[in-house]
Amino acid sequence: MLPSFQTLCGAPWRILPPGEHLATLQEVKQTLAFNPHRLNLFNGLVNAANLLARSGCKYLYLDGSYVTEKDMPGDFDACWSIEQVDFNIVDPIFLDLSNGTTAQKARFGGELFPNCTERASGKLFKDFFKNEKHTNQEKGIIVIDLQAEFSLMNQGV
Repeated sequence: MLPSFQTLCGAPWRILPPGEHLATLQEVKQTLAFNPHRLNLFNGLVNAANLLARSGCKYLYLDGSYVTEKDMPGDFDACWSIEQVDFNIVDPIFLDLSNGTTAQKARFGGELFPNCTERASGKLFKDFFKNEKHTNQEKGIIVIDLQAEFSLMNQGV
């Protein structure tokens, strides 16, 4: 279960408390897909997560204004663990960032980066995500175990 959002002085919206918060897709939906716009973003996230899971991706780290109480976030931000991924079958949309994330946003409604080093900060993306961008203070992100999620879905559970 996701913790309650908290106020961070200087942040425009309430956020998750610091840490990596493990959640199921159902918990993410119940907590964050609270209006039609957010539900649409959630559906795009699930489509992307399914493709990543099929390539062997274990974890998806979810962030951005989607992981706040903002009513109308522009998109979601995520990164995905690269360990155990079969790069021969991963959808090229997750690897070709030559045109930025335009194709990802059009297809899924959000941005999904491999959990590599983010250039400007020198941190892994999942660690870069843990800083609130207006205050640079620590905040929480959501972790989704893709293999657990999609093995259950494929079994009809």
